[in-house]
Amino acid sequence: MTVDPADPPGFIPQKEIVYNGLLPYSDRLDREATELLADIKANLSRAVLVRELWPGGVFWSKKLFSFLKLYGRRFSRGDHVLFIKLLYELVTLPGLEPHMMQSYARLLIHLLKKKELLSRDDLQLPWRPLYELYERTVYSKTEHLGLIWFPNSVENILKALVKSCRPYFPGSSTQEMLAEWRPLLCVFDAIMLKAVSNMELFLPTIMPPEEHSLGFRLWFDELMDLWVSVQNQPSWEGHLVNLFARLANDNIGYVDWTPYVPTIFTRILRSLNLPVGVSQMVAPRYLTNSYDVGHLVLWITALLGGPGNPAQKQLTYLFSSIASFYHPSNHGRWQARLMRLLQRLPASVVRRVHRERHAPATWITPVPETQRLTDADLQDFSSSLIGAALLAMFSKTGSMDAAYALQNLALLSPELTIPPVLEKTYAAMETLTEPHTLTATLSCMIGMARSLVSAGNHYPEGRSHVLPLLMGSLPGVDPNDFSKCMVTFQFIATFTTLVPLVDCSSAPSQRSDLTEIEKELCFASAEFEDFVLQFLDRCFALIDSSTLEQTRGETETDTQNQLESLVELGLSSTVSTILTQCSTDICKVALEKLYNFATTNVFETWVSGRMVADMCRAAAKCHPAESLRLFVPHCCSVILNISDNEELLNEEELDKELLWNLQLLSEVARVDGEQLLRYGGELQRILCACVRLRCKRAYTLACNLLEHTLRSLSLIYPTEYRSTPGGFHTDLPIRDWGRAGDVGALGVCWHVPSRAEENFVFELMSLLLLPELQRIREHVSGDQPMSREELLQSLAIVQHCLLGAGSMLPSLDGPLVSDLVPSMVNLAETKLYMGVGNDDSRENYREAICQTMRLLLHHILENSEDDTKSLFAIIKIVSDLMFFRGAHKKEFDSRWKSFTLVKKSMENRLHGKKQHIRALLIDRVLLQHEMRKLVVEGSEYKVVHQELLCDLLQLSTSTYSQVRSRAQAVLMTALGTYSFAYRDLNPRILQLLSPQHTTCTQQQFKGALYCLLGVYGGICLASVRDWDCVGEVWPALVRCGMSPSMTLEKPSIGQLLDDITDKIHRQHDTIGIYFTVSESCVEVASQIAESQNPAPRLEAPTAEEQKEGLQRQRIRNMVAARKYEKLVNDLLDCLEDRELPWKFEHMATDLLSLQLREDHPLPPDAVLYFTQGLTHDSISIRKVAISAVAGILKQQKRPRKKVAIRPSDISGVEYPAGLCVGDHQGNRWLQYDSGSLPISEERWDGQNYVEKTHWGYYCWPRELMIYAASEEPKEELPSDEMSEGENIILEYFSDAEFVDHLLEFLSLEERKGKDSFSPRRFCLFKGLFRNYGDVFLPLLWPRLEQLAADSHESSQRCVCEITAGLIRGSKHWSFSKVEKLWQLLRPLIRTSLANITVETYTDWGTCIATACEGRDARKLHWLFELLMESPLSGEGGSFRDASLLYVLQGGLAQQQWRVSELLHRLLAYLEPKLTQVYKNVRERIGSVLTYIFMIDVALPHTQPTSSPRVAHFVERVLEHLKPLTSEQEIRNHVHEDNAQETDERTQAVKLLKTVLKWLMASAGRTFTTPVQQQLQLLPLLFKIAPVEIDESYDEMKQDARTCLSLMSQGLLYPEQTPPVLTALEEMAGSRSWHARFSVLTYLQIMVFYNLFTLLSLPAEVLRIQTLVMQLLLDEQLEVRDMAGTTLSGLLQCQFFPLDSSLQTQLQTLSQTRLPKARGELASTDLVRRHAGVLGLSACILSSPYDVPLWMPQILMDLSDHLNDPQPIEMTVKKTLSDFRRTHHDNWQEHRQRFTDDQLLVLTDLLVSPCYYA
Repeated sequence: MTVDPADPPGFIPQKEIVYNGLLPYSDRLDREATELLADIKANLSRAVLVRELWPGGVFWSKKLFSFLKLYGRRFSRGDHVLFIKLLYELVTLPGLEPHMMQSYARLLIHLLKKKELLSRDDLQLPWRPLYELYERTVYSKTEHLGLIWFPNSVENILKALVKSCRPYFPGSSTQEMLAEWRPLLCVFDAIMLKAVSNMELFLPTIMPPEEHSLGFRLWFDELMDLWVSVQNQPSWEGHLVNLFARLANDNIGYVDWTPYVPTIFTRILRSLNLPVGVSQMVAPRYLTNSYDVGHLVLWITALLGGPGNPAQKQLTYLFSSIASFYHPSNHGRWQARLMRLLQRLPASVVRRVHRERHAPATWITPVPETQRLTDADLQDFSSSLIGAALLAMFSKTGSMDAAYALQNLALLSPELTIPPVLEKTYAAMETLTEPHTLTATLSCMIGMARSLVSAGNHYPEGRSHVLPLLMGSLPGVDPNDFSKCMVTFQFIATFTTLVPLVDCSSAPSQRSDLTEIEKELCFASAEFEDFVLQFLDRCFALIDSSTLEQTRGETETDTQNQLESLVELGLSSTVSTILTQCSTDICKVALEKLYNFATTNVFETWVSGRMVADMCRAAAKCHPAESLRLFVPHCCSVILNISDNEELLNEEELDKELLWNLQLLSEVARVDGEQLLRYGGELQRILCACVRLRCKRAYTLACNLLEHTLRSLSLIYPTEYRSTPGGFHTDLPIRDWGRAGDVGALGVCWHVPSRAEENFVFELMSLLLLPELQRIREHVSGDQPMSREELLQSLAIVQHCLLGAGSMLPSLDGPLVSDLVPSMVNLAETKLYMGVGNDDSRENYREAICQTMRLLLHHILENSEDDTKSLFAIIKIVSDLMFFRGAHKKEFDSRWKSFTLVKKSMENRLHGKKQHIRALLIDRVLLQHEMRKLVVEGSEYKVVHQELLCDLLQLSTSTYSQVRSRAQAVLMTALGTYSFAYRDLNPRILQLLSPQHTTCTQQQFKGALYCLLGVYGGICLASVRDWDCVGEVWPALVRCGMSPSMTLEKPSIGQLLDDITDKIHRQHDTIGIYFTVSESCVEVASQIAESQNPAPRLEAPTAEEQKEGLQRQRIRNMVAARKYEKLVNDLLDCLEDRELPWKFEHMATDLLSLQLREDHPLPPDAVLYFTQGLTHDSISIRKVAISAVAGILKQQKRPRKKVAIRPSDISGVEYPAGLCVGDHQGNRWLQYDSGSLPISEERWDGQNYVEKTHWGYYCWPRELMIYAASEEPKEELPSDEMSEGENIILEYFSDAEFVDHLLEFLSLEERKGKDSFSPRRFCLFKGLFRNYGDVFLPLLWPRLEQLAADSHESSQRCVCEITAGLIRGSKHWSFSKVEKLWQLLRPLIRTSLANITVETYTDWGTCIATACEGRDARKLHWLFELLMESPLSGEGGSFRDASLLYVLQGGLAQQQWRVSELLHRLLAYLEPKLTQVYKNVRERIGSVLTYIFMIDVALPHTQPTSSPRVAHFVERVLEHLKPLTSEQEIRNHVHEDNAQETDERTQAVKLLKTVLKWLMASAGRTFTTPVQQQLQLLPLLFKIAPVEIDESYDEMKQDARTCLSLMSQGLLYPEQTPPVLTALEEMAGSRSWHARFSVLTYLQIMVFYNLFTLLSLPAEVLRIQTLVMQLLLDEQLEVRDMAGTTLSGLLQCQFFPLDSSLQTQLQTLSQTRLPKARGELASTDLVRRHAGVLGLSACILSSPYDVPLWMPQILMDLSDHLNDPQPIEMTVKKTLSDFRRTHHDNWQEHRQRFTDDQLLVLTDLLVSPCYYA
């Protein structure tokens, strides 16, 4: 890049956009960029220094964003760092308005995006301010009460921001973060999720190796141990996995993962949630908390490589065990995850190889040599995935995932990937019956095109396939199958873009330096001409079959047109690609052919005509000179001949031939302007002749011709897109196949308008445009009125002139609209150079059109408002006058989109460095040029614009809805474009809505409302973040209810108002009142103001200005607070109006509730309104009021004093040196201890209470903050010390009548059976009792007692909400008050629990759980003792018992590990009662037991718990189950009714039923599974569990079966495997065949779910194999069958190899001789023979979708047994039919594995035998 003299010396830009240097006017860009940067630096720093965040700061940060878009990071490193620091300070300003914070964050992410540009030495960012911002926002304490509103996307943006800042956190930050979050790691608490996700988000992992001891080494072992030992995927486990994946990816080669590899792969396989076995029960949480595939892929990628490459072996196993799930005939809810895994894994490996081999070196530590992936590693990787990818190609969800995977695999190892796909493609091209296989294979080939054609990779013979593929794909151009047609077009276009179509068959005879392959290619290239001509023939056939008459019958449908337009697009772009890539000779032939086709036929101009014209345009673009020479004279002579006739001028319908030639000419004119100019005279004659024709179709085509001619002459664009610069005359085009364009030497040929072209443009305009404008003026003045048709024709000509020459006409100009917004910073617009100089001497047609259109518009609105077509045209012209500079935003966006799509499908991710095709690069440069035309943010708002916007507003509120909606769309775009224009327009819109405006029509009223609503995704005037606007708009919206033109009879208006309030609700986020700028922020800004290179273009603000700025900031904040209060009071004034319709009353209440804030109290009048609203008649207003009053109470909450304590002083135990987790001496004082409960005043005050349950479990924080107990609570504030708002609430809640009303309303039912405990009402009462103590109790109490005695659902719910609020609100009451409270509450809760019903038990559960949440159990001892009294009293029946247990469980579960004493008491109470008769009680006890033992976990560093332990419990239970364990087989003959039998056996059966419930309940919930204890119960379960699924079995059998299924899915550790297998081996020797059968089902699931753990233990693998073989020889037929199935599954997972020894063993078995005597078969021999046959069929069924080398022989062996006695014959038949079913799809491929003799035998076997033989 040449250094421009405009650049200051020594200026090194960070990273520019290279494409700018390729623009034809690039020499002017450097100066432009430098000046803009100097402006941005000056004004942005000035805005901060004068403390003006809005509008100055926001305006210039947007400009910085545009700068990044236009020039990339074209500033010095110093500036880069300063910008980042400034924005970092701005983002983390406390109390910044959320929306502003979000927009600064977006810009900061953009600045930090390319982390290789700044190293950690250049930039360090502190982590804490960012963390505090994240905490404030994402875990906001007041958001749920509606005191602050955040934008929806804020969480994702902040996460992205942390990710971008992470590499720059200082070295010490890891230690600080761990100190912050380690104390929160309590596995039972919800806070665990927060702690782990914070770690995942913040912990830095990119560090130089010497800093690793400060980084991940501090936490790696600890967290890894935690992850390895936790089970059942708790919700936070995924975050740990994400953290490990990121660590692995950032530090390849510096972390030793080898010991963990089997665990990692086992967990990955488990998290895919695949179904195994026949009857698997899935534990519920497996479905929700599965790992994120993106991170899994990263982790797997990072594990690959290194010495021995251990991870690759596991990956091969993984894919071979899940391969069959990829087959198209299998699908389920797991399929999407599998597809994502397949799609992303190769891409991720490509990224890694790119990083290791091709990425430029940066400050980030590179991967060490020993760990890099070698070519052999890549081949292993590809071969492990390719099988799955080939199966997934034909998946039901489409072939896109597989195509993407194959594209990346082909980059890594083409020689493995391409041949199998090629084979499938050729096969698909030959079959006619399966079009879907063709589309699938072609779309996969498209992605692999580049790997196939480029020379110099590992697969040189790929290039010889190009021609056969191209020729073979031609039949795909098929008029009867649209999707096939499209894929074929895409396929041909892709290949021809990469390959120059040049015939070089003469080269071998002239040159001697060619390789063999090159010679072959040269000879083959002779076919190119043939290919092009055949392709054109195909296209002509396609066109012939899509003329208007054929495609559109009677039914005119849009879908057809859409498909047609797609095909049309595909056709023209493919033709254009082919002709671009042709050599001159081939092109001439093709052109002749096209010309003959187009000129010998006459097409209708709607469907086929458009296609042909498009093809001709494509040809003309590629070779303008020859094409114009052929087409223009021909078309011109035809047109002039026909149109010479005088009568034609006024005919409505014209000759087809004339129309067709006009259409052809208008498309051919879209070529290089230089060539077109030669035919200027002819074109001018034709335009003058045709533009004024009467026939609409004719003049429309003529206008198109006019527009295209003008565009070709006046725009800047590249004129050729070949794949190599300079044409194809170079020595050997075949060496350019697949060549990438070189950004440095692109050689773009630009068309830049010359002087002659400019003159011709203006000549045409004066010839055609001026007379039209004159005509329109005369029409308006009434001198020469026109008919509507004529007027439309004039407007069409004006519009097409504007569209054609828009880039040459200067923008509208004039004076600015002043005083829209006060600012101390310059808010001017940036002028960009567009490549066309505007010549002031020429007439400014834009101005002329603008004035004429305004005249015409007013004329039409006054005289003929129903001429909507003209109005449409005018709106379009006005929009182009304002915005059109040669490109439309919509077109630009769609082209940008398609550019990225093409880039993605053809890029080479492996080498990177912009190695795209040349045509793509040229396209990107053109897009860069057009983007410069469309950057319009912050355009100045001038008087011209003001006039046009007022006209648009008039149109937006006119009579006809179509006119209104089009005008509104343009108006919204304009408001988004011109800075602060909305402040000018708002009053004008609101005027139409005001009740004083009596002449307003309904249409105007609706139009005005629509203007406020805005278009989707655009600016919404009703929710602009600007106090002036909101202050006017919201009250006006409410007041418009009194407007005379407002009627709710019209549903559309009601709907519209709902939409507006809905949009306000969706888009509203808190608007800032208090803006402050911190000192550190000002400091960075002054550094920017003094920086050099380039120096800012303004002086830094003087001290006086800075002082003035501070003063202004203070005033602005005061004014904003006043405006806020005024808005609230205005809304209240509206509400006081008695005439206001109810709809608007609701709307006003809604809007008012959005105005609660944390930084400013709500004005007392509003407090009064909401308090009264609690007893309003309307339910929706009551709901809003409940939330609002809860929020107001939060605003009024008084701060409590906290003190720091040292836990070791209380417990007397010093901190242990290492980690000591769990309950131990050091945190014993937190435990609930009935011996030392605070039951007296001094005990109450003398204890330290820690309310949150997680403190102290994992480790202590540096200082523990607790509420000060010593502070004497002043609850009874005298009312004169209270604020006005507090007094209002006090007064109302002390009023008996008000309280009566309130409770009456709260105990109504809303929707029958749907109501549940409402957290909002709970917050209301909690706030009342927290802020006012027990003042209201005397009044409330009698009413509460009445409600409690009423057993109706709604009354009980009301009692629940108030009780929970009371208990939580009394957190800081003094002892005497709390004691009084509990004396009242205990009888009340007892009464309610006695009346508990089906409808209310969940509410009471929620109530007690809410009351205990985050509270110290010792302060609630009354409640716990009450609940523990006697839950299973048996009074009130089984339901009451179950419910009481449920309520108790809710309370204890919240307290987790701190109530071990209560858990022991409860367990002791429950154990004798485990033999319950009732099922619901049993289930509940099972669930309670799970919670009791939840604390007994085997996690790393955890002390043995003082809570109850599973081991002791299981011992005691087994003692009672003795009578059952001693029996051989359990007959289930206990009937529920004869419960008198109390012998031991009956009790044991009852006990077992409860124990089963506990096992089921704990299967998915606990954190670690007690395997030893489960094993002791296992034999019992095997005896009971039935084999077949049958609903009629009793509960116990069903449960036993479920338990087995859930236990077999458990995670096993290596040391637990031997005992489990021992247990299974014992069971396999059991007398009951049911038990032996269940062993096999258990084994299948266990092996699959612990695959890699087991594979790492060879001895255990052998034991499993022996076990299966032993059961294969079982005397019971069902067991043998199941053993066969199990064997086939294990072989399919490659759990043990199918080696020759196993085959021999099976064959020997199958050849066991059967004795001759038919009568009496020796059963053991038959069993052995059957076992052998089953084993052989297991081998065959283990490869369902391919034919390995050993299979043909085994099939032959099996066929010998077809005539054996049953059951052997059945087995063989079933195997053969299965084989046929699974291999049928690819039989052509599979049959090649068999010899001819084998095929004969097979055909005999597989064809069903004749019945008459």
